[in-house]
Parts: sequence; C-alpha cells; structure tokens
Amino acid sequence: MAWFKKKKELKTEKKVKIPEGLWVKCDNCKEIVYKKEIEKNRQVCPKCTYHFRISSRERLRILADDGSFAELDADLATTDPLEFMDNVPYAKRIADNRIKSGLNEAALYGDILIKGFPAVLAIMDFSFMGGSMGSVVGEKISRAAERALERRVPLITIASSGGARMQEGMFSLMQMAKVSAAIGRLRESDVLYISVLADPTFGGVTASFAMLGDIIVAEPRSLIGFAGPRVIEQTIKQQLPENFQRAEFLLEHGMIDLVVERQELKDTLAKLIGNFMPGAAAK
Repeated sequence: MAWFKKKKELKTEKKVKIPEGLWVKCDNCKEIVYKKEIEKNRQVCPKCTYHFRISSRERLRILADDGSFAELDADLATTDPLEFMDNVPYAKRIADNRIKSGLNEAALYGDILIKGFPAVLAIMDFSFMGGSMGSVVGEKISRAAERALERRVPLITIASSGGARMQEGMFSLMQMAKVSAAIGRLRESDVLYISVLADPTFGGVTASFAMLGDIIVAEPRSLIGFAGPRVIEQTIKQQLPENFQRAEFLLEHGMIDLVVERQELKDTLAKLIGNFMPGAAAK
C-alpha cells in the first residue's frame, strides 16, 4: 500500500554567504548599517548621526576644493632620541605604524582652498599611534602656523589625538610650549585661527593648540578633555555628569563655540573665514 505512504521530501536549507566588510555596527546606536551607505554619508551613521573616526586623507576629500591641497614637509621623519623601548622598540613601532596607516607621521599640513578661501590646514590622524604629538607633529603644527602668518591667511587645525607621545619624553612635552607660542604670534598679528576638535581630543593636544583657537568647533559627540573620565572620577571621588566631556556638554558650559556636523563643516569654515578675516577674500 505504498500509495498510502507519503514520501518524505528532504528539505535543504540554502546558506547564503554574506561577504565580510559589507556591514558596520554603529558604536552609538548599535544598529547594523550597510557600509556603502555610511561611506556615502561621509562616515556618519544614517540612523543616529554618529560620526565615525576618519583618516586625514578622507578629511581632505571632504574639505578641500578639488586639487587645491598642496602638502608641505611631507618628508619630515621621526627619530628615536631616547632609544626608547617598551614592549617594542620605538623605531619599530614607528615603522609598523607607517605601514598600517600609510602615513609618514600622525599629522600633515599644507596650503588649501575651502570654497575659494585660501588657508593653511593641519590635520592629525588617530590611526598613527593614536594621533600622539611627538616632535615631528609639533614641528608640523608650528610650521603650519608660521606659514599662515607669512601668507596672512587663516590657520585651521583638526585635532584627533590621545595626547603627547610618551616615547619621546621631554622632547614631546616641549611641543606644547612650541605650538602654543606659534599660535600666540598669529593672535598678535590678527591672523584667524580656527580649531576643529574631532573624536577624541585629549592630553597635551587639548592642553595646547587645540583649545587656543579664536573659534573652536567640534564634531557632534566628540570626546574632548585632558584626562579621561575614569581618572577624573578616581581623583575627585565623585560620579561625573552624563555626557561629561562630550562636545555638546562643552558647548553648554562655554568651552567651545560651535558643534557642527561633518556634512556642514566645509560651508561653516568658509563662512567663518569670510566673516572674521575679510582680508582673506575668496579667489
């Protein structure tokens, strides 16, 4: 009576292989977002507007008029004055970071046009040793300020750093005074300096040029401070307020002037230059 028996059909589930790297989990809202959608949105989460960290080259593509950026002193290279070694010799750590990041150092600078306005732009890159400020980074920021003074065009810096670079000891800490003095000469000569703070900006960078801008701008939700919140809580034995050290908290308490989304940063910088430094007329 085979016709009373139902034949069992074996159902095979088709497994769809999803290529790696197509999706990104947002650090803020925890949503899974299509990577190309984030890239199209200038590395900003379309769900919650969280600003992902981006490289210095990506920032240039966002800010610079086409073909206008001319990098200066790209060949400046770090030495190892202390012959420092922790888990890895400092010289090897530098070499490894050059390969990993594709950069010679944690900062680059040069002449730029932003919507026709000439300026000098210096950008720090967190992918190179956490954007730490050693002697070469300090030298580049100082030269950027001197270049802006010479050309009498605005200086714009974009900071993203964990602070001073411990492997260079006092040579690194001296950069705080050097870059601050260079920025001071701009102020004495009425040359506009705009400081842009990205996530994160900490330590000796915050304690020097990053907070000396005539106008201080920050990207949304950027962490900005000197010491981290955990260190502060352990020191003062108190719980910190919610969103302490976020850009919005600093704006509310008068530490910075503007919080600007990445998509609007180029237009905002152009407006600030046009309003506060009339001599830097658009070409």
